[in-house]
Amino acid sequence: MIHFTKKDISDLDRIVRLNLINSITGYKPANVIGTINNAGQTNLAIISSVVHMGSDPAILGFFMRPMVTERHTMENILETKSYTINHIHSMIAEQAHFTSADFERHESEFDKCKLTPIYKDGFSAPYVMESKIQIGMQLADKLDISINGTILVVGHVTHIYIEEDGYNGNGIVDLNAIDTICVSGLDTYHKVEKIATYPFARPSELPDFE
Repeated sequence: MIHFTKKDISDLDRIVRLNLINSITGYKPANVIGTINNAGQTNLAIISSVVHMGSDPAILGFFMRPMVTERHTMENILETKSYTINHIHSMIAEQAHFTSADFERHESEFDKCKLTPIYKDGFSAPYVMESKIQIGMQLADKLDISINGTILVVGHVTHIYIEEDGYNGNGIVDLNAIDTICVSGLDTYHKVEKIATYPFARPSELPDFE
């Protein structure tokens, strides 16, 4: 196996290190975060760090990069306390990827990347109409990570919209049926394939592994 020590990693070329550390976590969820500010300017940003943090209450988190430059998504969330998380599927992967470009504040990624903002049920932040899973979020907490300046954004799940083909009524979301994709590294997108569903793990019901 190829071995990198902490010093080896530190000594790598910046881009090589960026690619390596962004890849070693494996496949990551691919979402775009929709926001709007009080002036009505919309923003859309691809995020690969959305994580489940709890089901009761229902909360999700994601990480933002340090606020060393303008971060329109973070600024909008702090201003309005609302945002949306929208799954990416293969038909909008390229558009979603290019929301990461460094657009000016007055330039909306919705417009530039040809994705459609849609507003539902009085929620202030825009969803992505083309997305097959859309989640409305209300800011609950913001945790500053001192070691590198990143920010963990924690939100309450307030609305969930799922395309009918992707939901079986028992709380199970069929990500394959609605073509939710994932990302590895910074720029590589993957379709996923279901391989198995296993029962709840109990010591008394452990399979006879060979």
